Amino acid sequence: MGFSRKVAATKMPIRKPRGEGHTRREEILAAAKALFLEEGVRATTMRRLAERVGVSAPALYLYFKDKDAILIELCDRIFARLLVRMEEIEREPLPACQRLRRMGEAYIRFGLEHPDEYRITFLEATAPEPIRFTGHRTDTSDLSQPGAKGAMVFSKIMEVYESIAREGVKLPHPPVTCAELSFLACHGLVAALISEPDFPWSDRETLIQGMVDVSVRGVLPGLDANRVEACGREAVRSRRKR
Repeated sequence: MGFSRKVAATKMPIRKPRGEGHTRREEILAAAKALFLEEGVRATTMRRLAERVGVSAPALYLYFKDKDAILIELCDRIFARLLVRMEEIEREPLPACQRLRRMGEAYIRFGLEHPDEYRITFLEATAPEPIRFTGHRTDTSDLSQPGAKGAMVFSKIMEVYESIAREGVKLPHPPVTCAELSFLACHGLVAALISEPDFPWSDRETLIQGMVDVSVRGVLPGLDANRVEACGREAVRSRRKR
């Protein structure tokens, strides 16, 4: 009597041929972004990422020293795009209070336009090791350094508060603290809308403008009410022109 036996084949990962450094680096970043969103930053390992890319685990370390380095690169790229928007607003001939409103609105809209990137940057993991203890106070003299672009975005908001103080408005806190409060207000709205997209929120545009109002009025109680209203009206006219 014949006897046959099926032997299960061991599935070996498919290894990609060595490619150009730039191309492979982009493949790693794209795969990492997908895995971070699918499985979470904490659950994603370098070995798992290597499998997704189709290379050996040691090959990843030719491009990034660890997972934190990959996360920082993804964050720096999104902050670089946000920084462009902030610099555009900075170049416009606007009164400081209106510039503050425009930057707050730009931050909120940018986060909502890039929910995946925002989720990875702020909602999926704690800050990576190299910038965990410097954060928005990271040195911005060299924007190629990890975390510098994010810190530069923050510095643009802080500089507006410094301008407002120079105009004679008494700030309730140091400029850095005022900027932190503005960030926390705007971030809270973005995080809620991204995390709970099916929740029966009020009209999104109303929430965006309302949060900008809350941020400006709440952080700057010393700003004349008529001045706040004037900045608000000017901001509306400016949006209609864009």
